[in-house]
Amino acid sequence: MIRLTRSATCLRRFSFLAVLLLLCLMGPAGILPVSGETAETGELYLTILHTNDEHSAMIPHSPAVDFHPEMADPTIGGYARLATAVQQIREKKAEAGEPVLLFSGGDYTGGSPFSWLIPEGIPAQLAIMHLIGYDAATIGNHEYDYGTAVLARYLQAAGYPEANAKTVLLASNTVPPPEHPLAEIFRQKHLIELENGLTVGLFGLIGQDAISVANSPEPVEFTDQHETAAVIAKELKEEGADLIVALTHSGVEEDRELARAVPEINVVVGGHCHTALTEPVLEGETIIVQAGSMLECLGVLELAFDPESEKVRLRNGTEKPYLLPIDDKLELHPQVSEALAGYTAELNALIARRTGGRFLNIMDTVAWCDFEIPDTPPLQETPFGNFVADAMRLVTSQKIGQRVDFALQANGSIRGSLSPGSLEHSYSKVSFYDLADLIGLGVGPDGQAGYPVVSLYLTGEEMCRVLEVAVLLEQMLGNTYYLQFSGLRYDYNPRNGILFTVPGLDLPVPSTRAVVRAERYTGEGRQGTGSESYVPLVRGDKELYNLVTDSYILSFLPMIGEMLPMLKLEPKDSTGNPVPIEELDKLIVKVDGEELKVWQTVIEYAAAQPLNDQGVPQIDPYYAAPVGRINQAWSIPFLIWPILILLALIALVIFLIRRASRRKSARRMLLESEESKT
Repeated sequence: MIRLTRSATCLRRFSFLAVLLLLCLMGPAGILPVSGETAETGELYLTILHTNDEHSAMIPHSPAVDFHPEMADPTIGGYARLATAVQQIREKKAEAGEPVLLFSGGDYTGGSPFSWLIPEGIPAQLAIMHLIGYDAATIGNHEYDYGTAVLARYLQAAGYPEANAKTVLLASNTVPPPEHPLAEIFRQKHLIELENGLTVGLFGLIGQDAISVANSPEPVEFTDQHETAAVIAKELKEEGADLIVALTHSGVEEDRELARAVPEINVVVGGHCHTALTEPVLEGETIIVQAGSMLECLGVLELAFDPESEKVRLRNGTEKPYLLPIDDKLELHPQVSEALAGYTAELNALIARRTGGRFLNIMDTVAWCDFEIPDTPPLQETPFGNFVADAMRLVTSQKIGQRVDFALQANGSIRGSLSPGSLEHSYSKVSFYDLADLIGLGVGPDGQAGYPVVSLYLTGEEMCRVLEVAVLLEQMLGNTYYLQFSGLRYDYNPRNGILFTVPGLDLPVPSTRAVVRAERYTGEGRQGTGSESYVPLVRGDKELYNLVTDSYILSFLPMIGEMLPMLKLEPKDSTGNPVPIEELDKLIVKVDGEELKVWQTVIEYAAAQPLNDQGVPQIDPYYAAPVGRINQAWSIPFLIWPILILLALIALVIFLIRRASRRKSARRMLLESEESKT
């Protein structure tokens, strides 16, 4: 009884103190604070929304032909859906007084046919990003696809440098010449003071790998990303930043290196490697996030900042995912949809001009196909790689009116698998948009979108070297530089590609004997899978063969001989005369005075497929799987042969020595025997 009375007294005292504390927290108006600062800890809350590698994927896709505004569909992405997701999160957070920032990790251009509007001076991507309310973005390698002069005009058309007040463009380790328009547009750093008292310091970086694959960044130069980040992070702290956020276009591994080198960075919003991180990567106390590509997801990062300790913690937890799918569950934002309709009309007009009126709408059906044509697995021959290479060889041959022997294309220019429509309204359809989306990168000297096809001549010996180079590229540079071929097939031993690498120089010494068998196709049309119409492609062959590729790949061919003289490739004209590097543009294929683009060959090849029972082009099942053009042949590594030969020579010497010794012993025994008889 006494124990119960004491408990009740303690409970009453605790209740009184709790009520008193609550009244103090409520303040004069009797309302709990909703500024985003928690009463218990004094933390400041912030939500960061982020995307990266949007690649002009402005409408729902994969495939776009499946999209239907009034029905459920499997398409992903689209800025109208993204705008709805962003608006919903902003409204929800506003009710709690929590600020929201929206960032891009770069490469918002390049990719889909919407990027073809860039050389036309139509800033569709950034105009929509302004409409959605992006706070900041960095510059990726694909922003340089059309060169810095076109990029500057594009950004000026989007309202820059004044538009930095809407979406600040951060390029901290990018150094344009002082007189270049980009020097006035790009910003090195930026401070955002939020309503809850939190100050966020921003800067942007492009990484080493992204720089190495940028198409035409000249005359822009780049500084070391770690040194730049260290200097700017320090400056932002001195200017009052509580939270340091780096927008990077570098890839996760380079982001981790950055976090180790500059631990003052609190958050890295990354891009470039197209990784959808379902959870942040933690490197020390730095939080690294990335949201895949093509607007498949919206990254959602909920943070809490402690002003006293200056520590940042994650708030998402298990019930709040870091990636929000952008799919048909999200309604289309009406204002963004209206703006997209206008840019789609601009694109339709451009396509009509570029195809001579053959196609009038991005959703026009080019061909029918009842299977997927994959661009996978990596580092292997792929069905879609074969389709693209065949298109380049056969359509170019038709355009120039002469035989093209070989074609090659790199996986890095092939942006995905071809998926036909899968719904009732779209079944088996391959739209112009879905096909061009996969092979529409680059620009030619004419300033028009798309890499142009180039036609050059190499000897049979040089074509054998090309195959050896293909093995080296696979082993040294990975899937982006893996080459797909048309007009030949070959077997190679991956173990024989590189003998060894010179220490300190990181220079490989190729064996030049990785390819164990190569054959060229001598028949007409698409190459077959049997043995007919194939003849050996042999070393030492001095005959000239016509090879087509694109202008981007052509620009690298002369560099191979500079690095590896034993694999020198010298582009020639049809008479065998070498073409100087400064005159390589002369090799561009032109039809009626206009550059023939890679994407045009692919569109025309699809439209020229055999007609089905309904009288429409149907893509041949030949392209459903690999057909044995590139084959690994596992045999004894080339480096082992000298060792085996050396061992054989040693064994022979030992055998001869032993035989001579035995003969000498036999003669001695014979002499001793004869002496004993006498």
